[in-house]
Amino acid sequence: MEKFLMGNEAIALGALDAGVGFVSGYPGTPSTEVLETVAKHNDGSIYVEWSVNEKSAMEAAAGAAYAGARAMVTMKQVGLNVASDPLMSLAYVGVKGGLVVLVADDPGPISSQTEQDTRTFAMFSKLPVFDPSSPEEAYAMVSQAFELSEKYGTPVILRSTTRVCHGCATVNVQERHEPKKAEGFVKDTQRWVIFPRTSFQNHQKIEARNPVIGKEFCSSPFNAALHAGTGRKGIATHGINYAYTTEALELLSAEAPLLKIGTPFPFPEDMGVEFLQSVDEVLCVEELDPVIERALIFLCGKYHLPTKIYGKLTGHIASAGENTVEAVEKALADYLGVSLPAAAHLPPPPQMPVRPPVLCAGCPHRASFFAVKEAMKGRKAVFSGDIGCYTLGNAMPLDMTDTCLCMGAGVTMAQGLHKIEPDAVNFAFIGDSTFFHTGIPGVINAVYNEHDIVVVVLDNSTTAMTGHQPHPGTGKTMMGEISEKISIERVLEALGVKSVQVVNPLDLGAAKLAVTRAAQEKGVSAIIFRSPCIAVVKPARPLAVDAEKCVGCKICINKLGCPALVMESGKAKVEPGLCTGCTLCSQVCPKKAIG
Repeated sequence: MEKFLMGNEAIALGALDAGVGFVSGYPGTPSTEVLETVAKHNDGSIYVEWSVNEKSAMEAAAGAAYAGARAMVTMKQVGLNVASDPLMSLAYVGVKGGLVVLVADDPGPISSQTEQDTRTFAMFSKLPVFDPSSPEEAYAMVSQAFELSEKYGTPVILRSTTRVCHGCATVNVQERHEPKKAEGFVKDTQRWVIFPRTSFQNHQKIEARNPVIGKEFCSSPFNAALHAGTGRKGIATHGINYAYTTEALELLSAEAPLLKIGTPFPFPEDMGVEFLQSVDEVLCVEELDPVIERALIFLCGKYHLPTKIYGKLTGHIASAGENTVEAVEKALADYLGVSLPAAAHLPPPPQMPVRPPVLCAGCPHRASFFAVKEAMKGRKAVFSGDIGCYTLGNAMPLDMTDTCLCMGAGVTMAQGLHKIEPDAVNFAFIGDSTFFHTGIPGVINAVYNEHDIVVVVLDNSTTAMTGHQPHPGTGKTMMGEISEKISIERVLEALGVKSVQVVNPLDLGAAKLAVTRAAQEKGVSAIIFRSPCIAVVKPARPLAVDAEKCVGCKICINKLGCPALVMESGKAKVEPGLCTGCTLCSQVCPKKAIG
């Protein structure tokens, strides 16, 4: 049956069709829709969960695979950092049921802190990796990944990228299979308990196994050596760059021998050597790391081949960022010695207006940041941020995010900052979902080591930035069940935080008072600013400006930066289509002109 699918939907249906029985993950763009699609099509025979973080998701999926089920765990590339501890050990211990680790990389980066290439992590962890070039190929790779995982008793990585995850195509979907029957866990301490001697022996087995997998990959349908034309200048590519390359060649009306690598590790060595022997030069078109380029250079040295290799290491392909058809077209034109088509020489189109990301109109985080800023006027303060919508608190005019590193880091970085600069008040802003993800250990560290910080939990009752997924504080699960809400304030109290205040940030007076109190406390104090995300509640009636009272001072605009506030004919105006009725601007207006 043919279906028009997003890449992430194709991956999810591929897992369902392969008989997956357990799916866990943590939401992170561009991977999120994989698990959501599995949940959408779940008839109750599959267990699906949003785990509290990627490490927990990996370990839960590993347990399911130990018991013989086919399991998948989903995350983005920075989530792999969190899950790397169990995954590195799983590479040595192995699995019984198939375990596929879906990691979505984000070249650009478009919505991430880093441009990590999971192909490089696969080599580091010595795990096989599949690298799809399209939604159709992503769908087909899932079943192959499960089969390879079970054949060799190893986790297998499926590395997709943003353009494949969110691109759409017609996919030929096969008949769905019931989840593979799991044998159950069979006790075997020599296999499932990781000891140094066992790890040493398993390491030897991995090193012997991977070349065998590399040979098997030489006949994989996801790898291809296409000998188009008679030229001796070849091109090696992978993933979405294969689509860029073929389109660029068509635009250039050019042909060249083409090596497509869909399984970059273990590298299909025999296929690579045969291709290198058929050409004099190879341009490697890839993102993000020069994985294929280094593999081909290695093969040239190992087999004493004179073929010249070009790519990122030689400056022929950009060393960072996303590739595009236009960039690849130019690189291929230079490499092949052909002219760019006339259209390529046209003047560039006019620049589009700059639209920096901002907090939504009515976002409670704006009120939280503003309350802290107002309460700390005249005092030296540092505001450590975290990963989420609230990272946008760095934008002017709020300017309330001084640091942002990774999930949960704001809480712990504030501790180091305060120890070196004790005369400053150190605030750590963290979202409700991130608090459960990695914030709790940081709070424990602060209480245990008696740090003076103010932890500000921005509780908007959802995982907003990635599409409003549930978390332990929402009382919902991906199985459609209602669970007991985990109370953030009770967790903080149980950890030993003696001052915990819960405030609605949209009540500006109460919010400022709570900040003033917290800043006077010794040790760890906490404020929970609780107000739901505007996307999960029905908005109130929009506000309006009384033009007779408004003096055009722009205080509401200059202090808040709310997208719903504009100036028109020298007066402030509320855009009713954007306003949610949060009332923050009316509390700020010195003339009480907004109501």
